[in-house]
Amino acid sequence: MIQIENLTKFYGRFKAVDGLTLEIPDGSVFGFVGPNGAGKTTTMKIMSGLLAASGGRITIDGMDIIEHPEFIGDKVGYMPDFFGTYDNLRADEYLEFYAGMYKIPANEQPRLIDDLLELVDLTEKKYAYVDSLSRGMKQRLCLARSLVHDPSLLILDEPASGLDPRARFEMKEILKQLKNLGKTVIISSHILPELAEMCTHVGIIDHGVVKATGSISDIMQNMQKEQVYSVKTLENTGFDEIKALLLELPFASDITVNTDEVIFSYRGDKDSVARLIKNIVDKNVPLLSFAEKQGNLEDVFMELTGDEKNEQN
Repeated sequence: MIQIENLTKFYGRFKAVDGLTLEIPDGSVFGFVGPNGAGKTTTMKIMSGLLAASGGRITIDGMDIIEHPEFIGDKVGYMPDFFGTYDNLRADEYLEFYAGMYKIPANEQPRLIDDLLELVDLTEKKYAYVDSLSRGMKQRLCLARSLVHDPSLLILDEPASGLDPRARFEMKEILKQLKNLGKTVIISSHILPELAEMCTHVGIIDHGVVKATGSISDIMQNMQKEQVYSVKTLENTGFDEIKALLLELPFASDITVNTDEVIFSYRGDKDSVARLIKNIVDKNVPLLSFAEKQGNLEDVFMELTGDEKNEQN
């Protein structure tokens, strides 16, 4: 378990992180979401030992890494949003360099490098020079670098930034493998739909303060005051009958008839929903589907942080 308690960070008089508190379960893929300037990157750099906190605690496996920053090196792997590679090295030489930095014994390095290249699907590029690799390949090589010392926690700042759709898909597949290996992964991204696909938990922050945290389904449930349903019929017939039935119900509101569905909010229980479906069928409406409409991470983000949807860092 990773626990962040009352974390603060000042830049002069500006408070970038304001008493941030959250828990990140072991083995989770945790999405860090927030507008530009929300404090995500600052928090991630503090966790990685690249910035000093102004106050608060961060504990990993029970150890406070702010009081004992020397503990970070063994436990944390960090991949920044602007990564650095040495273009005049081959891929294997690049990883060998970092293995040496972490004091991995020389006789263990060849096997380690082969395993890491296989994990990030770069085995065929083992002897390729870094400057010959595509951006997506460089991203994956940088990820392999952050895994050299086998950290239990990976912190990835915008790992899919600038990647084409295929490269983003490859990155998502690698993250699934890391989760299966038992790694805890903290990841920030401005591509919210993909973040929702990859993450088991999220934390939404704004102005250095946590607005919501937990599993995506729990956050959606807590945010959604009313359930929204969609009704579809054969050849889009019977919409008038459905609307008439809904207008008679005290629990139905926000009824919208679109070209291919009827959408409405509903505060009734499941038994009343079942009765509504029966009434629709009794009206001889050719019902195709009656389904709950699921919210999404973008909707939650917009509600919690205002209209800064396109301003994330």
